[in-house]
Amino acid sequence: MLFNCYLILLILPISTSETSEIGPASDEQWQLNGPHTSVTRKYRTYLKKLWRETSKDARETLNRRKLVKAISVLDRALGNERVTFQDEEIVMNLRINLSKALEKLSQTPPLTSPPTSPPPPSSPTSPPSTAVVSTTSSSSSSPSTKPKKPRRSILFGVLMGIVVVTWVFSGNYIFTGLFTAMVLLGQLEYYRGVISTGAYPARKISVLGSCCMFLTALIYPELHGVMLPCFATVAMVWMLTMKRKASTISDIATTFLGMFYIGYMPSFWVKIRPLGSTPAFKHTRISHLVAPFLSLIGQNAAKLPAWMPKTVPLPVTQGSIYIFWCWICIAFADVGAYFTGKNLGRTPLGALAPAAGATSPNKTVEGLIGGCVVSGGLGMLGAWVQNWPRWYLTGAWHGVMLALLGLVGDLTASMLKRDAGLKDFGDLIPEHGGVLDRVDSFIFSAPYSYFVIKWCLPFWKKIWGVP
Repeated sequence: MLFNCYLILLILPISTSETSEIGPASDEQWQLNGPHTSVTRKYRTYLKKLWRETSKDARETLNRRKLVKAISVLDRALGNERVTFQDEEIVMNLRINLSKALEKLSQTPPLTSPPTSPPPPSSPTSPPSTAVVSTTSSSSSSPSTKPKKPRRSILFGVLMGIVVVTWVFSGNYIFTGLFTAMVLLGQLEYYRGVISTGAYPARKISVLGSCCMFLTALIYPELHGVMLPCFATVAMVWMLTMKRKASTISDIATTFLGMFYIGYMPSFWVKIRPLGSTPAFKHTRISHLVAPFLSLIGQNAAKLPAWMPKTVPLPVTQGSIYIFWCWICIAFADVGAYFTGKNLGRTPLGALAPAAGATSPNKTVEGLIGGCVVSGGLGMLGAWVQNWPRWYLTGAWHGVMLALLGLVGDLTASMLKRDAGLKDFGDLIPEHGGVLDRVDSFIFSAPYSYFVIKWCLPFWKKIWGVP
């Protein structure tokens, strides 16, 4: 998809949603505050919402809801007339105690949602309580009355494509700053889903560690590799010394996975961005087309303050060009897989990989092949533009690998959401979900892309004698 994390801050003002808690800004507010103020306000609102829903109070509320649900299910099971027990007195006493526990738990209203009246506990002699049943039936019937989501606009997609290009070539500091801001949201979206499974990760340490990985990838690349083990150690020290109860395997595993999956791996895109010279377009086949534009940027950059880093007014590097073509391949691999699978898909992906098919039943082998073909073609085009050696071979291989790793990222996110019982990680973008829903295909491809530009490309040039 072209709707990814680097678009979110800019598309929020023009997004609409009737069910979102954030809600769109009105025209008067938009004209009064300006686009930047509105974007900042919406970002803070969503960030506060995620922080609140991953707090200790939210965990306690979630546990209380699960306990109430479990007691209600057990109470209904004990009151089932078709099930007989040998000692009716024990069952009667058990139901009395369950009713008292349910009433006590229901006295404290939820902390992260408006208080609702608790379901009345069923008496030992009365039929099973139907409060939960009625709630379930109403919730199951709600999707039929839910308004249909608006279709994606072609003009909107073109606008987002322009935003993508602007952000990729916006300079190292702007690129890293927006990326870090999005990682903060994505990290909290992940931990919100994790908490719903009953795990208690070290949220604050993980978020801080992920942000530090992005910053060190740009400012101190030599320290980038040690950030993950350092913050993993800090998280373990905190779990051993600051928590009152011993942490579980789930607590530790989800903490480490959050830093690795959302912090360490995508931070390689930031590490790629400064690579190469400025201007880097002189090494491409389209340098004569963009030379006037770069010259205009250079003339305007001379008027900027001396303290401003050169990477801001002159943002074009070899790494930025490489990132642009990588993201184009990944995005259109998804598009190609969708249309190929929709029109030609016959063989489910489960026939090739059972676990992948169970994770995403709608994906097909034909769609996978179509995505690889589209991404391979764009990879060859990008390799030709960047003057890669044997561009028809290296570009095709690179494009196919990006398509496959993008699928791995997509299926990994689907697996996490399926286990957490979620449809989307968030609701930041109407019809598109949250940050992680938009960037899942770009996570596993980041370390591979860094390996290609840092080690494979120089090796290819060396063995084929290309300067």
